[in-house]
Amino acid sequence: MLTIAGLSHSFRTGQEETHVLHELNFRVEQGEMVALLGSSGSGKSTLLNLMAGLMKPTHGSILIAGQAIEKMNENRLAEFRRTHIGFIFQSYELIPHLTVRENVELPLVFQSTPSQERKQRAMALLQQVGIGDKSEMFPSQLSGGQQQRVSIARSLITKPAIVFADEPTGNLDTKTEKEIIDLLIDLNQNSGITFVIVTHELEVAGRTQRILQLRDGYLVEQHKQEGEAG
Repeated sequence: MLTIAGLSHSFRTGQEETHVLHELNFRVEQGEMVALLGSSGSGKSTLLNLMAGLMKPTHGSILIAGQAIEKMNENRLAEFRRTHIGFIFQSYELIPHLTVRENVELPLVFQSTPSQERKQRAMALLQQVGIGDKSEMFPSQLSGGQQQRVSIARSLITKPAIVFADEPTGNLDTKTEKEIIDLLIDLNQNSGITFVIVTHELEVAGRTQRILQLRDGYLVEQHKQEGEAG
C-alpha cells in the first residue's frame, strides 16, 4: 500500500543545507496499522508531509497504491490526495459553522457527489464511529473525543487507500485517548483500513501492529508487535 525507497529530504536556507531525512526504506502493507514514532525534531512531521504529498522529496520515491506521488504534478497530486488519502489531525480541523454531518460530507462535495448520497454515506460513518446522534450538532457543542470521531469519519468518507493520523490523541485525556485508539483498531481490524499513526507517545505506538521509529532523521527501528493490535 505504501512503499518508501531511498527517501531523503533537505531544506536549504541561503547557502546552508539542513538534512532532515536520510535514506529511509520501508513498506506498509494493505490493512496494516503502523506507528511512526519519534520525538520532536526526529523528522516525523517532514516524513508525514512527504507521504501525504504536501512536499516533494529531495531524493527517493513514495509509492501509494502503486503510484509514485513524487512524480505527479500539482493538479494530479491534489486529485490523488482527495481520492486516495485520508487525514486525521491532532486539532480536528473541523469547520465551526458546518454541522457534524456537513463536516463529514465535505470531501464528497469536492468530488461532486450527489447530496443524498453524501448524506447517506456520512450518516453511516457517524453511526460507525459512535456519534450518529450528534449529526446535526456543531463542533463547538462536542467534546474533544467526539470532535476527533468526526475527524475520523471525515477521513474515511472518500474510501481512501490509506489514512494518515497526525498525533490523533495529542489533545485528549488518557481515557479518551484509549477510546480513540480502540476505535482506530476496530476500523483497522473489521474494515481493513490501512493506518499510519504519527505519534511521540510510546503508549499509543504500542497499540499498533508495528512501530517505525525515527531518530534524527534516520529510521532506527522497525519493531513488529507480538500478537494483534489491541
